[in-house]
Amino acid sequence: MTVLRQLSFRRQPARRSLQTRLALAYATGIYAAGVFVLLCVAVPLAGVRSAKPSGAPAPGGITGTGNGISPALLLTGSAVALVVLVPVALALGWFVAGRFLRPLRAITATARIISAGDLHRRLDLGGPADELTELGQTLDDLFARLQASFDAQRHFVANASHELRTPLAGLRTLLEVALADPDADAGTLRSVCQEALALGGHQERLVKALLTLATSERGLSRQDPLDLAQVAEGVLAARRDRAAQRGIDLAEQLTPAVTVGDRGLIESLVTNLVDNAIRHNHPGGQVEITTRNAGTQVAFTITNSGPVIPDDQVQRLFQPFRKLAPDRHGEGYGLGLAIVDAVARAHHATLITGARPEGGLSIAVLLPGPGTP
Repeated sequence: MTVLRQLSFRRQPARRSLQTRLALAYATGIYAAGVFVLLCVAVPLAGVRSAKPSGAPAPGGITGTGNGISPALLLTGSAVALVVLVPVALALGWFVAGRFLRPLRAITATARIISAGDLHRRLDLGGPADELTELGQTLDDLFARLQASFDAQRHFVANASHELRTPLAGLRTLLEVALADPDADAGTLRSVCQEALALGGHQERLVKALLTLATSERGLSRQDPLDLAQVAEGVLAARRDRAAQRGIDLAEQLTPAVTVGDRGLIESLVTNLVDNAIRHNHPGGQVEITTRNAGTQVAFTITNSGPVIPDDQVQRLFQPFRKLAPDRHGEGYGLGLAIVDAVARAHHATLITGARPEGGLSIAVLLPGPGTP
């Protein structure tokens, strides 16, 4: 197999550079133009008669004619001109191709440097606006998006590692303290086991949230018709007791709103929005949930009371592990709204968010209707 690959590799023709091919194309054009010009000039000259004076002529008087230009001399001059035109055409073609390909070489060199790990470099071609400078600007925008994506990925991995390591370190410390106590009785060990289970549950919920976020960012694997009102009703039924314990009033106005998507991800979106509205609320607060049709789209809207949030901090909340303040109840990881954003993007939905002047958030999710392409 290796020998066959080597033989097939050897059979491949030698690769010509783009400048060589362009130079040959330009030279061919220049040479063809030169041949055309010589033919247009030489053919008429072959029949031209040169005039000369005869006897004692008067000024301007023509009394005789001589032979025209010799065909042999004309053909010889034309052949010499064509031979001289070959290197001239090649040189001009090479020069012109090099001038046009100079920005492309800069693009290639910079792309190699960037692929080696320096994502801060940019092309910055400048010069006259043409197709190559437009390509350079497009690549600069692409490199900027790649840099932002890599930075976000590194930030996410660092935060995820920290969040996963914290409960593990706490669990290990808890067990080491219990084992080091020679007087530990069954009640002490039972208490330690309960705390270990709590830490394990915390880590399990975090891993589940991370998996949900990764699944959402991967895209949709299935699309089924579903009613947002039914999804919201099921989520609210499972969270009424928690809201009642914190003195939060859940009010809903659910009208049928059919869309198409991944039911599990849509349930995760609604769940995280409701949990976020309950968690970041104050005693006696309110949460209002509505579902409705909005033209060719369906809307899920949730509004909650709570602390005042600066307008410039709202979009920051949709980034992973971002929190405006420590969670009083220790249940949040800063992933809820990041999951909402990822699920919305996977379903080509629109998120409309705003901070309420009296405190809290208002979030609307606009999903495509079942007949929307």
